[in-house]
Amino acid sequence: MMMMMMIMINYTHVSFFTLAAYRDTGLLKYLYFTIVMSLYIFIICANVLLIVVICLNRSLHEPMYLFLCSLFVNELCGSTGLFPFLLVQILSDIHTVSVPFCFLQIYCLYSYINVQFCNLAVMSYDRYLAICYPLQYNKRMTSKKVAMLIAVTWLFPFFEVAFMVSLSAPLQLCGNIIHKVYCDNHSVVKLSCSDTTVNNIQGLTYTVAIIVCVVTLILYTYMKILKVCFSGCKQTRQKAVRTCTPHLASLLNFCSGGFFEVLQSRFNMNSVPNILRVFLSLYFLTCQPLFNPVMYGLKLSKIRSLCKSLIFGKM
Repeated sequence: MMMMMMIMINYTHVSFFTLAAYRDTGLLKYLYFTIVMSLYIFIICANVLLIVVICLNRSLHEPMYLFLCSLFVNELCGSTGLFPFLLVQILSDIHTVSVPFCFLQIYCLYSYINVQFCNLAVMSYDRYLAICYPLQYNKRMTSKKVAMLIAVTWLFPFFEVAFMVSLSAPLQLCGNIIHKVYCDNHSVVKLSCSDTTVNNIQGLTYTVAIIVCVVTLILYTYMKILKVCFSGCKQTRQKAVRTCTPHLASLLNFCSGGFFEVLQSRFNMNSVPNILRVFLSLYFLTCQPLFNPVMYGLKLSKIRSLCKSLIFGKM
């Protein structure tokens, strides 16, 4: 609440942002609306189905599936921060958004991205313990430790993103045009005509911290997993492939989307067609909620069989 009041006070000259990436598409906007609405409905149904399956079945009350449940809940939150906004903007003739709502969307989307990344890192740590220390797994990955890891996965990004938004909110802006279809913190900071040194230091510091902590953890765990796979028996390799393939695919998909987004934010993309720029920026935010339920639902046999039972009423 205090943050929203601060935003209202500081933006005396800019009361709204214009999203310049939208174009007049005529009657095609109804087709785009239908496509986006269908994707949103699929994301809700798929993620809710998997959350319900995990919560209702005691056999899935294991660390790996609890971390998955956290992942699916975050995808619902992130999708809700993006898709309803897109649907309204697609049908609207004036593509503007108020400053407070823009920062609210920035907070939701950046929290989603950070929670997703931390969640994937925790899941890689869980797979590392399960494959490299199978006999000590239950002792090392206790219910208390699972709860603590999930809490850190959510709380750390929430506070970090709140701090980032609190630095961007007081900036004095000399423009109000954002060249995207949704609100983006980097785009807002670029509009500032005041000193943004603190914002840049915060962004750089957080990026380095993420690389050092999260990326190092993921690389370390998978190096250990590969070492065990090459030196272990056939059964160990099969278990590693079965449980790590969905997570690794999800991780690579997320990093690819992040790479596209960094390219867009840091380099001049004026020579790239607008439709491609829009697709790349949306891919980062929509790929995971669409990709993960399908990947985990198909690859993990326990989830797959229980989903079939729930859908056909045999639970």
